[in-house]
Amino acid sequence: MIIKPRIWNNICMTAHPLGCAAQVRSQIDYVKTKERIDRSKKTVIIGASNGYGLAARIVSTFNCGSATIGVAYESAGKDKRTATAGWYNTESFITEAQKEGYPAWNVNGDAFSEAVKTQVVSLIKENLGHVDFFVYSIAAPRRIDPITGEIYSSVIKPIGEKFTAKTVDFLTGKVGSVTAEPATEKEIEQTIKVMGGEDWMLWIKRLLQENLIKDEFLTIAFSYIGPESTKAIYRDGTIGRAKLDLESKAKEINRLIASVNGRAIISVNKALVTRASAVIPAVPLYIALLYKVMKKKHLHEGCIQQMYRLYHDVLFTGKDPKMDSKGRIRMDDWEMRKDVQQTVSELMEIVETQNLDNIEALGDTKGMLEEYLRHHGFGMPGVDYSRDLAPNIF
Repeated sequence: MIIKPRIWNNICMTAHPLGCAAQVRSQIDYVKTKERIDRSKKTVIIGASNGYGLAARIVSTFNCGSATIGVAYESAGKDKRTATAGWYNTESFITEAQKEGYPAWNVNGDAFSEAVKTQVVSLIKENLGHVDFFVYSIAAPRRIDPITGEIYSSVIKPIGEKFTAKTVDFLTGKVGSVTAEPATEKEIEQTIKVMGGEDWMLWIKRLLQENLIKDEFLTIAFSYIGPESTKAIYRDGTIGRAKLDLESKAKEINRLIASVNGRAIISVNKALVTRASAVIPAVPLYIALLYKVMKKKHLHEGCIQQMYRLYHDVLFTGKDPKMDSKGRIRMDDWEMRKDVQQTVSELMEIVETQNLDNIEALGDTKGMLEEYLRHHGFGMPGVDYSRDLAPNIF
């Protein structure tokens, strides 16, 4: 079949296998040109199929030389339906790692489940012996409690009052308005259960119980704060509550792994167009303006650039990483620079007051769309998109 992007409500329903393979190789090519980092030799990545998780795995392997186990929950292709982008990404990663002799294993399944934890533990025991570095990078719509079997569902909603703001459809460049109703207490609690730090801590407890954590073990999870314009829907909303829980769990994990001189860290990362952020109300408009400003100032980073800088400049320097007042690494430092945020705020006011139908002159909707499509394997240089392919090629 000829595979084309099919997008519904800012969600891409298709993925291109050769395009996904090309974008994985492009990230690999980037880190191979950078200065080598002598750390992270036995790594587990939870949420390894897209975005920051995939980028972390690529830096770990193709720059640090690490053996990796990557966990993701993706769907394979069928005769008339493409696989998810994450499936193609993880299969392409394994192919590239094997070519260069790097040990790598994929685990496809629900990372919240005991079955997947047991499978990962077995792989570690059989192939690695222990884990040096554990990356937790999950964005999930739901979670099944491994003990009670209860199903929790996450929502992206404000808390207390409804939220109304301008947003942009980056497919068309049209600016419109979006309103989100406030979350119920049950929705808040369930979002924390899915997107908070409980499962991260369960993973670390399991590794400790199995004696798979050694001296100077490091684990990291990713968070986000963002600007005032998205605060009500993000940081002060349901997702923000979950991120607060994630950050509080880092302190508990630090106490758990103190006996092995381990460390748990939260990295607050930059806003990027991902499969998750594309559907958060108001966030696409902010990102469109942010991209325009940061590219003009030569500060823009994609996932792979951000992860390499995190590893090279912060995590593995031989020194204690610089933290903010709440003990977090701030990889959003360039995004939150005063001059960047001031310019973005000025552009946001223009959009508000002029009610523009098309913001291409102010924001980088074209760049957003290109980046979003690349996450699904479309628009990659050198790929023949007119080629007839079987969706289950991998």
